[in-house]
Amino acid sequence: MSKLPQAHQFIDLSDYGRPIARKIANALKNTSVTPVQVTIWFVVSGIISIVFMLQGNYWLAGFFLVLKSILDAVDGELARIKQTPSYTGRYLDSVSDIILNFIIFMVIWYITDLSILWAFLAFFCYQLQGTLYNYYYVILRSKLNGDTTSRIVEKGTPTALGNESQRAVNVLFMMYTVLYSVYDKIIFQFDKKAAQGKITPNWLMTAVSTFGLGFQLLLISVFLIVGWKSLIIPFFIGYSIMIFIFIGLRKAL
Repeated sequence: MSKLPQAHQFIDLSDYGRPIARKIANALKNTSVTPVQVTIWFVVSGIISIVFMLQGNYWLAGFFLVLKSILDAVDGELARIKQTPSYTGRYLDSVSDIILNFIIFMVIWYITDLSILWAFLAFFCYQLQGTLYNYYYVILRSKLNGDTTSRIVEKGTPTALGNESQRAVNVLFMMYTVLYSVYDKIIFQFDKKAAQGKITPNWLMTAVSTFGLGFQLLLISVFLIVGWKSLIIPFFIGYSIMIFIFIGLRKAL
């Protein structure tokens, strides 16, 4: 089930695992497995990848990073199929992602000779890139009456939906705010009027999707497998120049 109407479905380079994710979600449709349980599965996959990175087994590290990306799509698909959207799942997914991302960059620093300060900067740039993609994507979905669980501006604790605990939503939203607010605020300041502009064209959304987490993890996997682990940190720092190019293009349009 797509989050967008047919005419506005763009080629999402970060969402390469969606076809497999849909098959897995459909297989789980009539089981007791919940979207939150699938989120835990992708956390486990991410941890396994990190262990293989530390062991120097970069093929398996890359495989489990890609598997993590696929499972990251399964939880949302399963929630839509079972018609059980939740803020608990939405924030647990995001909180899990950023914690795993941070650990991944610390491990990349550990297995290379680069300064830890560069690793922190690369992580910051990596998150900022992902935030721009999510910002534009949520705006697009909001304008086109798509999925509304994610909000353009995450301000104020949302009211729990019928199938979840308000306490869980409160805790996870607080964690989300602590971990993501700085990135959200920076991107919002860069492009305050994005929600008021025209619908972002499909080709630009495809370009911005290179900032999506799935594509980012795929790049890390490829860099590890081909022996370019020392280039991962410099790449994500340098690729941040595209933030300003994409924003400039959106404003020009």
